Amino acid sequence: MLLNMEWFRTFKTIYETGSLTATAQALYVSQPGVSLHLNSLENYVGYKLFDRAARRMVPTERAKMLYNFIIEAVEKLEAAEQHFHKSGDTNKATISIGMCLETFQFTLEQYIASLPFNVTIKFGEYPEMQHDLDNGLLDLIICPQKGQQPNLEYVPFSRERIILVGGGQEDSRPFQQLIRKKKIAEAEEWLKQQVWYSTAADMENLRRFWHLNFNRHPDFKPNFIVPNKCSIVRCLSNGKGFSIMPDFLCRTELQEGKLKEVWEGNHRIENTLYFGKRKKTMFAREIGILEGFFREQAVEQQDMLQPA
Repeated sequence: MLLNMEWFRTFKTIYETGSLTATAQALYVSQPGVSLHLNSLENYVGYKLFDRAARRMVPTERAKMLYNFIIEAVEKLEAAEQHFHKSGDTNKATISIGMCLETFQFTLEQYIASLPFNVTIKFGEYPEMQHDLDNGLLDLIICPQKGQQPNLEYVPFSRERIILVGGGQEDSRPFQQLIRKKKIAEAEEWLKQQVWYSTAADMENLRRFWHLNFNRHPDFKPNFIVPNKCSIVRCLSNGKGFSIMPDFLCRTELQEGKLKEVWEGNHRIENTLYFGKRKKTMFAREIGILEGFFREQAVEQQDMLQPA
């Protein structure tokens, strides 16, 4: 029996989704086709890979070992498929970019339709993006931290402040009076009694801001946990409540008075944003075009950094 590489793709998807139905939908094949791939792979390796539970495919210990062994190779093959698969315009390159969702929406989204090449956007955690960049799965990442991979370079191009913002209708005068009187403990207590917005995926800015300015971790739970920071901006615009936000994500709303900058803290938090890329790349021209869009936005926001 010859080994079919599609069996591994099917196995990987079943492992990650826990469902034959979800796998069929993800791979655009029939459910009997998924079952056939799995049965063929189990026959090939000689052991059972999943226990069929009522609502979930539960991987066996052998399946866990196999998954860990093949995952990197399968992902590389899938990335190669995306990069080199023949498309309608064979002269177009495909560039894979990693960044957070909010950076894409506020910076690059408006330019996508005008790009002279194909683009794939990946959202995720920064360490994962750096790993994918180093392994050739991404061509460019936008991140606020450098990695240690020797084959990568990081070019600073912009900065962001992490600030306390309030809704346009929020009355923050009691808090600001306490800050002016240096009554930090009372100011902290006042803030804890207010309405707060955050995201499930990113509480780090809140924790960092609180620790630096109040010398402790925040011991309260935000009232509203929303999908992303863009949602926070929309919820707070012309409304009430507070959040800790990067200033570049809400600069327009701050200028229009829809949001208020309440406090940047006694200890200012500022992040440098970097272009992360491989030192040797065949897409230097395309990456340069993308970098130009980000630099243009940085100039408009007056927080541009010159390359070192």
